Amino acid sequence: MNTLPAPLASGENEVILITGISGSGKSVALHALEDAGYFCVDNLPPELLRDFLQLEHQRFTHRVAVAVDVRTAASLPHLLPLIDGLRSEGVRIRSLFLDASDDALVRRFSETRRPHPLSSGPAGGDAARALVDAIRLERDLLADLREVSTVIDTSQLRPALLRSWVRSLVGARATALTLVFESFAFKHGVPLDADYVFDVRVLPNPHYVRELRPLTGRDAPVADYLAQQPEVLEMLEQINGFLERWLPAFEEDQRSYLTVAVGCTGGQHRSVYGVEWLARRFADRFATLVRHRELDARN
Repeated sequence: MNTLPAPLASGENEVILITGISGSGKSVALHALEDAGYFCVDNLPPELLRDFLQLEHQRFTHRVAVAVDVRTAASLPHLLPLIDGLRSEGVRIRSLFLDASDDALVRRFSETRRPHPLSSGPAGGDAARALVDAIRLERDLLADLREVSTVIDTSQLRPALLRSWVRSLVGARATALTLVFESFAFKHGVPLDADYVFDVRVLPNPHYVRELRPLTGRDAPVADYLAQQPEVLEMLEQINGFLERWLPAFEEDQRSYLTVAVGCTGGQHRSVYGVEWLARRFADRFATLVRHRELDARN
């Protein structure tokens, strides 16, 4: 068995594994990492991963990104044991799984007119597998890998925003657990990457206060208004207490990221304020990232 050299003491020796559903933006994510200084390889067969990493380490390439997807489906069952083995040898591997809703994927394939990698039937067959069936099959094949990865829901993300989110994830300071707090609008769907979802639509809505309507939960007048509502503080304290109770269990489970999504009707006032409030509570103990899905999409 080949053994990889131990990573540098500085912690710079790391591998980012990019995977996910076809059409979800893996190429965009890989290009973002390339721009960030990673040596990137697309569609590397999993059985070559160990030899590739050893070669790049000997070349003093300490930041590597590898894209693996369903095109190497026959090798996927061996990927998770391989990742576990590399980690046991001291290799720092972070797996990012890009996902999107079926509707978003169907729209993207229709716009680009590219075939899905699994759209054709068995070799020699004449029938083409329906696109939605191909997507479902791909989800089944990648389910185990998704379970152990950090998921990014790209359903409503422009390429520029996806690049920004990927850079923020890999750039977070090294800790046992990184917390991602994300605000969203229920009317645009629940984020697929959420580990926990909290609904704050029952709280007083600044939208119905004329002077607050054009502002966001990051603006002082909205924050002051919500801070004065007793039920707002009560709900946020309860969410905070829940996370405080269960975060140690996630750390013991060696989770790299935990995404906490807070949703309201429009994703502009209450959920934004809640995310900012919660992020401040945990920022001194964890690497903490803040996303505002609807607000970020406007920029």
